[in-house]
Amino acid sequence: MKVCKFGGTSLADADHFNQIIKIITADPERTAVVVSAPGCRFSGDPKVTDLLATYAQLVLQQQDYQQVLAKIIARYQAIAQPLGVAELAMPFIKQCLTQLPQKTFKNQAYLIAAFTAHGEYLNAYLLSQILIHQGLPTKFMDPRQVGITVSNDPGDAHILPETYKHLAPYRESSDYLVFPGFFGITPNGEIATFSRGGSDITGSIVANGLHASVYENFTDVNAIYAVDPHIISHPQSIKVMTYREMRELSYAGFSVFHDEALLPAIAAGVPINVKNTNHPERPGTMIVPEKNFHPAGLVTGVASSKGFSALYLHRYLLNKEVGFTLKLLHILYKYDISYEHMPSGIDDLTIIFDNQHLTTTKRTQITKEVQALLHPDQLQWINNYAIIMIVGEGMQLSPTTIEKIVHPLTEHDINIQMINQGASKISIMLGTNEADAEQAVKLIYQYFFDNNRIV
Repeated sequence: MKVCKFGGTSLADADHFNQIIKIITADPERTAVVVSAPGCRFSGDPKVTDLLATYAQLVLQQQDYQQVLAKIIARYQAIAQPLGVAELAMPFIKQCLTQLPQKTFKNQAYLIAAFTAHGEYLNAYLLSQILIHQGLPTKFMDPRQVGITVSNDPGDAHILPETYKHLAPYRESSDYLVFPGFFGITPNGEIATFSRGGSDITGSIVANGLHASVYENFTDVNAIYAVDPHIISHPQSIKVMTYREMRELSYAGFSVFHDEALLPAIAAGVPINVKNTNHPERPGTMIVPEKNFHPAGLVTGVASSKGFSALYLHRYLLNKEVGFTLKLLHILYKYDISYEHMPSGIDDLTIIFDNQHLTTTKRTQITKEVQALLHPDQLQWINNYAIIMIVGEGMQLSPTTIEKIVHPLTEHDINIQMINQGASKISIMLGTNEADAEQAVKLIYQYFFDNNRIV
């Protein structure tokens, strides 16, 4: 059995639905399908999820929502009508959408989760009705009935272990199984959505629970590329990579998956195939376990991510003071701040933060407490900090990898503020100024990938 996940751009209109049905039916192993909500049909066209979020806000503000409700219904109507299922599917879709404001929710966060989850919920229902209409045995896998159980976090839910037991009976199903992505049901019966990339998470969960042979993630790109195509035009595609390579690159800005989306599939050892909906015949990129993997080159990919800050502390004989780092971590814990990295020396320590978690107020409070409790000789905040990740299973085989990465940057006077190599030796992280990050990525890519250079 293969699990196929289709993103919003692959489900934007009736023509796209026809395309994914061709893909599904082209391979008899593709019997489990996970869908997102309908995406943009053209530039400026709102996603259905965005319309549903607006619908939720209008309800919360007790304002007129009829216009946006009509737009949402019209999007599903525009798919159902050409495919001959308007009379079959639209009454249920209209009923679900119009009854949402009358439902009772635990709080506003659960209301927003329930409204936005209906994009996927109704799209999965619609696809199931289309497949049934075409004579294909199909089951709509309603998360409430199937038992896709998640934590009580309305906008940042996590899958609960019993879900995999609930999915187990469907492993030998002869029907097409159509799952809505993005959400599950809490133990209290509320809808809760996953974080960003939620449908990818659902696909990974389903692949795990059904013991899939492959998890095919269909998107709008031909493959995962060795670098961001917005930085390098027509970059090399990655044919095969490992789970941990993907995780490292996702963290640093690869946009195909966010870094948590793969975890359920990784746990089950299910290979992941990223493919293009519009060119399904192309091989795409395979993401596989590390065992028995043989890297084709030294570096697999390079990525960068901006929006970081660093707190630099200097204190003479810092390494001799027992409990220094513990005290620092207590301060961060007090203000509910996680850190990304903490490179250190004998007299120096740097803590790198994601700015999304660091408000101006918290930054001021942390500074005051660090100065009062730890008495650093020097304290400095480094703003506009960027992280660059260079990743490759082949790097662990070469003792000169860092030299090869740093060389082109020093030749172009790019200041490297931090170098950190992971214990696995498959990734090297550089810290630079945001203004230098894109140029640094270009130089590293050109050194390792341009002109078939032998490194």
